[in-house]
Amino acid sequence: MNVPPRLSRLAAVLAVVSLVALAPTPAQADGYVPISGSGSTWSQNALDQWRKNVASNYGMTVNYSGTGSSAGRTDFRNSTVDFAISEIPFQEKPEDGSPPETTFGDGTPLQGKFSYMPIVAGGTSLMYNLKIGGKRVTNLRLSGEVIAKIFSGQISKWNDPAIAADNPALAMPDRPITPVYRSDGSGTSAQFTLWMSKQYPSIWDRGMLSQFPQVNASFKGQNGSLGVAGYVSQSYGEGAITYVEYSYAMKSGFPVVKVLNKAGYYVEPTYQSVAVALMSAGINADLTQNLDGVYNSTDPRTYPMSSYSYMIVPTQTNKLFTTEKGRTLSKFANYMLCEGQQQAAALGYSPLPMNLVQAGSKVLETIPGTEGAVDFNTCNNPTFKPGDSPGNNQLAATAPNPPDCDKQGPTQCVEGTGGAQEATPATGAGGASGGANSADAAAGAAGGAAGATAASSAGAQTGSTAEAVYDANGNLISGGGGAVNAAVSSPFTLAEDGWSTPQFVMLAAGLLLVAAILIPPMVLRRSRGRSPRA
Repeated sequence: MNVPPRLSRLAAVLAVVSLVALAPTPAQADGYVPISGSGSTWSQNALDQWRKNVASNYGMTVNYSGTGSSAGRTDFRNSTVDFAISEIPFQEKPEDGSPPETTFGDGTPLQGKFSYMPIVAGGTSLMYNLKIGGKRVTNLRLSGEVIAKIFSGQISKWNDPAIAADNPALAMPDRPITPVYRSDGSGTSAQFTLWMSKQYPSIWDRGMLSQFPQVNASFKGQNGSLGVAGYVSQSYGEGAITYVEYSYAMKSGFPVVKVLNKAGYYVEPTYQSVAVALMSAGINADLTQNLDGVYNSTDPRTYPMSSYSYMIVPTQTNKLFTTEKGRTLSKFANYMLCEGQQQAAALGYSPLPMNLVQAGSKVLETIPGTEGAVDFNTCNNPTFKPGDSPGNNQLAATAPNPPDCDKQGPTQCVEGTGGAQEATPATGAGGASGGANSADAAAGAAGGAAGATAASSAGAQTGSTAEAVYDANGNLISGGGGAVNAAVSSPFTLAEDGWSTPQFVMLAAGLLLVAAILIPPMVLRRSRGRSPRA
């Protein structure tokens, strides 16, 4: 059948207009240009979730590469990223002998051209893989001195008397300990070694190190948080222990050590114990943290290895960073400080308290192209409400005391920890239940968010965790490695509200296009029809 050319042209145009008008558009895109960053893997689980959220909510593209804090700081100095994430600030005297981190790649000074902005708090946990009589241990307890001796190579067997003294309910096995450390430049290594050097300088005498050394042949080095967690979580990882952000243990379905604090209680790094700990943190003038008060807090609810990470943001434009990117970055950062903190507990972190959000708000105002400071009346951060003072922390105020069986002494709580909430059968004489004050019960106090995450992670021992397969060196062979791919909380989505401005604009443009194509030929025919005959 022959179709008149005019009708063919009309049908094609209408089809194009329909596709354009009905095509989905990012909600509230508002012209945000893409930005990119790199750095910390300690913070990456939270950051990845927030990136999904702003992509869904605002049509915003935030690219991020978890290459380690040291690499992130280097990328920022080389102006190859718009922002970096790190657990420690720029180093004036890097321990590897490299040049001071005080200039950009072109030699111009960094001073005055960046700021540190707190983004998320958490606990550096000790994730482990240990069995007694074929049954997994989930309630291991260790003093700080024992931890320092394990990671300095001075304790090498799980049945060492010092470990046995921490665990009266467990008949510790005669098995070698395999300490697993970060082989890349890591802010997690820096935080962990800083704690050991401050608290146990006679045991760990190497100071703060981003590059953790291979102390002896029993130590296994792995790249990134996923690498160390992946090694420990495999069958060949039995007997292994590593330091990694609590989030990775939760997502891997593995337990973490309860660490002895200055009040004499063994405490797990839950979002509440971290919130309590950071009430004792000092904030330096440049917003970096002084954790001496955290390490030595006598509040029985405190987890001693608590800290927060920084986003390193530009305060001037450069060859890569523009005011348009600054607008995107300030909006993303504002979201992280406020709404994003609602998901921190479920992701294995602890929400930032008000004093750190206030500090971050001041940084927002220094970003070129910024959308402005935080509105504290609409911030929706779970640690405070409108009218609160910076000294308040809603989570710390409601944090439960640890159970009596977690007090240093002859008894030991049997409940599990981290991503492994199942209880451990007592093989010693001191097993007891923590009851309503146990860590897993406390986790449910946040409306079930953190508890649900831990429960789903516990199921990963027979489910999603098995999907990731690593070789004997801890390299990912196949599978997704649940520690990264499992999104604990679904991204926020905006309600469908029918046609909005972008759709109407596209429809109008389509109609104009139709008119531009159809009207001129019609006018031309009419003009020809009216022209005088020869």
